[in-house]
Amino acid sequence: MTRLRQLSSHQAGILAVVVAAILWSTGGLFIKLLPFDPFTILFYRSAIAAVLFGYTCRNKLLAVNRKNVIAILFYTALLVSFVVATKKTTAANAIFLQYTAPIYVLLMEPLLFRLKLERINVVTILVCIAGMLLFFIGDLQVGNVGGNFLGLFSGICLAGFMLVQRTNAPEKQEVSIFWGNILVALVGLPWFLESAPPTLPQWGMIAFLGFVQIGLGYLLFTYGLKRTLAVESALLAMLEPILNPVWVFIGYGERPANLAIAGGLVIIAMLIIRTIVTERAKLRRKPVPF
Repeated sequence: MTRLRQLSSHQAGILAVVVAAILWSTGGLFIKLLPFDPFTILFYRSAIAAVLFGYTCRNKLLAVNRKNVIAILFYTALLVSFVVATKKTTAANAIFLQYTAPIYVLLMEPLLFRLKLERINVVTILVCIAGMLLFFIGDLQVGNVGGNFLGLFSGICLAGFMLVQRTNAPEKQEVSIFWGNILVALVGLPWFLESAPPTLPQWGMIAFLGFVQIGLGYLLFTYGLKRTLAVESALLAMLEPILNPVWVFIGYGERPANLAIAGGLVIIAMLIIRTIVTERAKLRRKPVPF
């Protein structure tokens, strides 16, 4: 505890982002372990997460603008498609395909914000598309294609959510998360009403998903984001797709296809390379201090 108090603000930020990524990475395992349909899981997790976010942004819950509404819809589609994808395909496929979101951001940013489509972004898009194809080639005989398409769709929704949140005021971003979880819970309500009550161990997993995996994970990431460089937080967040299939393999025994693993590594490696290259380019453009 004493050592934690001795951490600098920057070190505390790095630690917070690392812990957030680790917490996020546990979602696939508990979604696999819970014997409920995806919509019942969505109801429980989002209802619990909404309680936490409702408390943290209690003074601004009604401060909703048009961008919040769009972000809420993207967030809802993101959570629904990802949880259903995790149930229908391997957890590795679902999380790696969700992490194709930066591709869509790179494609949409020049159109929405009139930015130049740089050469490194074109290379990133082409390499990541090649990685995505490996998922589908590896799973054509396994019957996971529908889940893979949902994983891709969750990546598109994540990209849309990121772009809208980026243009909204920082104090309004958490409001989108709260109302997004409320809407997800409403979507899952009919399935919840027809489901059997959870056992005590299942309640423990549900509470962890809501309060810790989604709730605490997001709060820690927000804390760390304010105290680290953007490139640091982006690279550290890559721990999520790397660790997610590891926990699922250890706790559930699910092993993704070899081509899917290769595709995921191609995507993650290319995103890491792009992050480093673009950050170095920014540093070269900065004036040298005297």
